[in-house]
Amino acid sequence: MRSNPLGTPTTPDALFAQVDLLTEAGQLRRLSAAFARFVGSIGASHPALMAACVLLSELEGRGHSCLKLADLSGAAGTQLSWPAEVWQSLCDSVAGWPQDVAAWRRLLAGSEQVWAVGDLDFDQPLVLDGERLYLRRYWRDEQLVAHAVRERALGPVLAGDAAADIAAIRHWLDELFPVAANAAASAAPDWQKIACAVAMRGKLGIITGGPGTGKTYTVARLLALLFATATQRSGGLRVALAAPTGKAAARLKQSIDAALDELAERVGEELPLRELAARMGAARTLHSLLGARPDTRAFRHHAGNQLDVDVLIVDEASMIHLEMMAALLAALPASATLILLGDKDQLASVEAGAVLGDLCVEAEAGCYRAETLAYVADASGVSIPASFAGAGGPIAQQTVMLRESRRFGGPIGALALAVNRGDATAALQELRAGSEGKLAWCDPAHPADVLQLALGGRADAPGGYSSYLTLLKSGAPDGDEMAYLAWVTAVLRAFEGFRILCAVRDGEWGVGGLNQAIEQRLQSAGLLRRNGEWYVGRPVMVTRNDYATGVFNGDIGLTLPDPARPGALRVYFSEGEGVRSVLATRLRNVETAYAMTVHKSQGSEFQHTVLVLPRDSNGTLARELIYTGITRARSHFTLVTPNHQVLLEAIAQRTQRSSGLRALL
Repeated sequence: MRSNPLGTPTTPDALFAQVDLLTEAGQLRRLSAAFARFVGSIGASHPALMAACVLLSELEGRGHSCLKLADLSGAAGTQLSWPAEVWQSLCDSVAGWPQDVAAWRRLLAGSEQVWAVGDLDFDQPLVLDGERLYLRRYWRDEQLVAHAVRERALGPVLAGDAAADIAAIRHWLDELFPVAANAAASAAPDWQKIACAVAMRGKLGIITGGPGTGKTYTVARLLALLFATATQRSGGLRVALAAPTGKAAARLKQSIDAALDELAERVGEELPLRELAARMGAARTLHSLLGARPDTRAFRHHAGNQLDVDVLIVDEASMIHLEMMAALLAALPASATLILLGDKDQLASVEAGAVLGDLCVEAEAGCYRAETLAYVADASGVSIPASFAGAGGPIAQQTVMLRESRRFGGPIGALALAVNRGDATAALQELRAGSEGKLAWCDPAHPADVLQLALGGRADAPGGYSSYLTLLKSGAPDGDEMAYLAWVTAVLRAFEGFRILCAVRDGEWGVGGLNQAIEQRLQSAGLLRRNGEWYVGRPVMVTRNDYATGVFNGDIGLTLPDPARPGALRVYFSEGEGVRSVLATRLRNVETAYAMTVHKSQGSEFQHTVLVLPRDSNGTLARELIYTGITRARSHFTLVTPNHQVLLEAIAQRTQRSSGLRALL
């Protein structure tokens, strides 16, 4: 046995005994212990290294891309929402637990399973970079993302005749953003116009903002600007639209098409926008865009076989995890322009990384350098206020935050803003005020009390699942295929107007418990007839990408009769203005979706949204989850809290994911 760098020969038996106890208690995943044992099997190991492996694996499963040595020497248990005594029990199981960052660095750098950056690299599974410990693939992904984004942000600004380019940009921006009659009275700059100008400056543009701030409205005008100023080429400007989910991709395409159609009326023959929009094609999921293949994490498009695009626009970028962003950037030619759209304050991806949040760390403050301020004034005619000046990094110079919500105002918007700034007092005031039925706060004693909401919404707010089920019971119209598809579309729209969102998956207040209870309540009300796993009216959510059937993780559909096969069932999914369907028997990875997690709801909006919080949070909920749930509501929002203290704790807590990306940028 190898002596550890701290001088105390130890064995890992006591550690793994404690790890197994924590696993049985639900504090750790079985995978974390298995990973630590694997690392221990490929070389001599100090038990403290094994403990670090357990924690690194566990944090990766909770969205962190690395483990900070400062947390190891302090209280990494807080990152895992562990009580102090649980963390102490793990520390006590290792003799000679390192007490500071320097001691941890000496131990890890001396371990044969760890590559300390700067030393000889033998392809070890762990990487020690400064004061952060990584799984090698996440370190590699972070390095790739940081390098690619910085290269784009630092690349040539307006190649060619810069003065002529700026003049053309200014001309078209004035056409696309006409000055309103009351504009002189407004002190706020036109951030949408600024965002277009900034995106034209290089090969990277990041546009962030909350609901209703006009991200897709802005990017439609950016597209028109790119079309208008593009150098002539035989194939025209090659534009691709993408989003993490099929639902978000469809909404992106719809929004851009509508905005370009409206612009076409204004600019007329000077710029054939309808023709240009038709050439763009449909928006796609990122998996589809990159050419995902069954049974492998590799994509068809990569650094050696890049995408054939000039402009790539990606919506809902907050949902993109680190590995996907690395794959996307590797597959994108250096000559192409990348535009990222998203709300930096929404929940990050379930998987490791919070890329958009890291990229937008300076977005709120602006931090624009003098040369950026001068360029924006020349290219757009808009002066950015001095309060947004600063010495920001290169990414900040290519990032614009849209600050005025044109649609998402009123009490729901006020509640979302209060939660986002951590103001629990203001949030409670908004909820208690009710605001003419726009908001409601329910504190039921039992999940059964939530079922009336699922059945018919609130008395002062439309919604509930009875609306789509009543339409379903009336039956499909007799007639041709077009009449049937029109009926299917109406049923889907009725279903999509209302949704129950959960903060957790398990327990009576989670997705599993509520889905079962809602299903039973609807059946007892005579609104559906469940006679097996599949039944008419069953809403399902796809839980795994299935390239054979063309459905993707997060897609939601309704089970309806197959008009061509009596007795058979198909699942219908909304797709843009139309629908597509798959035989129910071909869908293997689905779950019932009367209730769904807030994470899975990203990229969707519902007329009436119900957010259900659990009785106990165990420190796992944060304000980003509450904010994301609120901002899924278009007209009405209902908060269900069996214990209002859970809401207060969540508002007070921000999600902090361990990452080295900000430092690299």
